[in-house]
Amino acid sequence: MTPREMEMVEVFTSEGKGRGLKAAKEFWAGDVIFAEPAYAAVVFDSLTHLVCHTCFKRQEKLHRCGQCKFAHYCDRTCQKDAWLNHKHECSAIKAHGKAPNENIRLAARIMWRIEREGGGLTEGCLVSIDDLQNHVENFGEEEKKELRADVESFLNFWPPQSQQFGMQYISHIFGVINCNGFTLSDQRGLQAVGVGVFPNLCLVNHDCWPNCTVIFNNGKIELRALGKISPGEELTVSYVDFLNVSEERRQQLQKQYYFRCTCEHCQKGIKDDLMLAVKEGENKPSQDVVKEVLQFSKDTLEKISKARSEGVYHEVVKLCRECLKKQEPVLGDTNIYLLRILSIASEVLSYLQMFEEAAGYAKRMVDGYMKIYHPNNAQLGMAVMRAGVTHWHASLIEAGHGMICKAYAILLVTHGPTHPITKDLEVMRVQSEMELRMFQQNEFMYYKMREAALKNQKIQVMPEPTNEASSGLFHTKQ
Repeated sequence: MTPREMEMVEVFTSEGKGRGLKAAKEFWAGDVIFAEPAYAAVVFDSLTHLVCHTCFKRQEKLHRCGQCKFAHYCDRTCQKDAWLNHKHECSAIKAHGKAPNENIRLAARIMWRIEREGGGLTEGCLVSIDDLQNHVENFGEEEKKELRADVESFLNFWPPQSQQFGMQYISHIFGVINCNGFTLSDQRGLQAVGVGVFPNLCLVNHDCWPNCTVIFNNGKIELRALGKISPGEELTVSYVDFLNVSEERRQQLQKQYYFRCTCEHCQKGIKDDLMLAVKEGENKPSQDVVKEVLQFSKDTLEKISKARSEGVYHEVVKLCRECLKKQEPVLGDTNIYLLRILSIASEVLSYLQMFEEAAGYAKRMVDGYMKIYHPNNAQLGMAVMRAGVTHWHASLIEAGHGMICKAYAILLVTHGPTHPITKDLEVMRVQSEMELRMFQQNEFMYYKMREAALKNQKIQVMPEPTNEASSGLFHTKQ
């Protein structure tokens, strides 16, 4: 955080929440309130050979560290930039014989930085690592057991020549990681690739209907305003996806972050009626029928999760179709169980290049999301973008272009014009606008030219569906 950015925010005591951040000046939608590099960050264990350990970009060919054979980098520049943070890690991995898991690696990187700079306030930070919440006292038996195992693994990895820390302090660092580790995405914002600790971000409290969003862009997190924020107003972000009824969000927040949400949306159950909507009118279903369909939906989502993890996508489609058949006469258009099935169906059908059917489901999903999400929600923007691309693939150029434009307007606020995904979307927007003009002038010629163009190029395959549920803003050890 630059000195100028530090003047734009103010640390204060937020009633019932502890410390928080408030605006010291007026902000508007899309403004970057502050940007912050990670205090320490690591790549996930499963992606260490696929993602650069400095900039977190996915690359086809990465340079491997010649010493430890573990760290990978885009090029010499990234490798040189990493050396300060990798130097001790490199020799420790060689001495240990192998790299430990991501939690241990992140704790070690934090400790080596503390060894260099001390645990107090560092330049550009509003709060020190020592002063961050660890919530160790709130841990259940299973979490305490995991903490003891982590501390033991850490001590086995930590070099004897490095500064030695007490058990309580090591536990504090693991507690900080557990509740403040922020998930890092790749350069296009499409896949979670690592975890880092950002002390200033940790001061921003939760609200289910926040006035800010957080995005990882070019090696830093950016806190961006979602609308007008007045001086003195608390800055908030959502730690969890809004697409859950208030009581479920509260339970998730209690489990992951150890507090019960008291935001207006939770206290008043705002939008819960939409998320639990059932069909109205003459054919309104009985409570027993609704209960039966909701249970069927939950059971189907479990089966879908298993089929997706095994890569059996045709089975996923079959399960989705069966579930929709049961849901459609009973559940309302904004019911979250219907929307979850529509989302999975559109994503998997797009991957299987069954674009027309996928587009129908994507349109219904987007219509439901628009009634539930904040108009400048990043997940809404990404969902609308995927739906627009699906419509384009299905030759539904007018609807596709409209969705791409809508997604672009949202992502300009949530991601900003320099983010790679926004740049990609701008290219799509220009292309679809050009195609739309052509379509409106001569529909027959448009389809002929499109057919010829697609024959001459490799069909753009949609990314393989992931089985990751959006658990929240911060990374929680699985």
